[in-house]
Amino acid sequence: MKEFFSVKYSWQSVYYHFQKWCKDGSWERIWVKLLSKYKSSLDMSSIQLDGTHTPTKRGGQKVAYQGRKKCKTSNMLIISDAQGIPIACSDPISGNHNDAHELEKHIKFMFKEIQKSDIKIKGLFLNADSGFDTKKFRLFCYKNEVFDNIAKNKRRGNVDNDTYTVFDEELYKNRFVIERTNAWLDSFKAILVRFETNFIHWKCLNLIAFSLILIAKL
Repeated sequence: MKEFFSVKYSWQSVYYHFQKWCKDGSWERIWVKLLSKYKSSLDMSSIQLDGTHTPTKRGGQKVAYQGRKKCKTSNMLIISDAQGIPIACSDPISGNHNDAHELEKHIKFMFKEIQKSDIKIKGLFLNADSGFDTKKFRLFCYKNEVFDNIAKNKRRGNVDNDTYTVFDEELYKNRFVIERTNAWLDSFKAILVRFETNFIHWKCLNLIAFSLILIAKL
């Protein structure tokens, strides 16, 4: 890579600027601008919601033991369009919490981030698996004029009497693209395993990956 630069850079210099741009919000602004400029390339016929549990090696902020993974992890909620292009993520969440932990707060934050790119939330169809099947979240979607298409969690008992339960099998088939999104993200070694102890540094690495995925799809 040195042939592309007129001066020499050490890894310390690169990491210094990366941290600086994390702190001042530069990476987030770049992501918002990219999403806004190329929003016509998105397929918003439905959006997909999922969570990721990333193993952590050095501890740090928003890290805790996750029994299913049998290691310390950080969770992050991700929303993608119908092509699997990521359009928003939550702040990192300690791995000892499930996907439904403070779900409404995280989704409210993610919706606001999406709206920064002049993308409308009202009227969207949202696919999510049974881990997100809570009355509070369904009510939240209803109040925000988002049509939830969430697989019913049988452990909740008789959910057929719930007010906000509409499920479309055909629409739900589109949810597979979020699994492909996770596979794309796993191809970035910097975020496959979390080594960053500061949660904002790790989140910004994910935003950089989001940007590269969007650019690659253009």
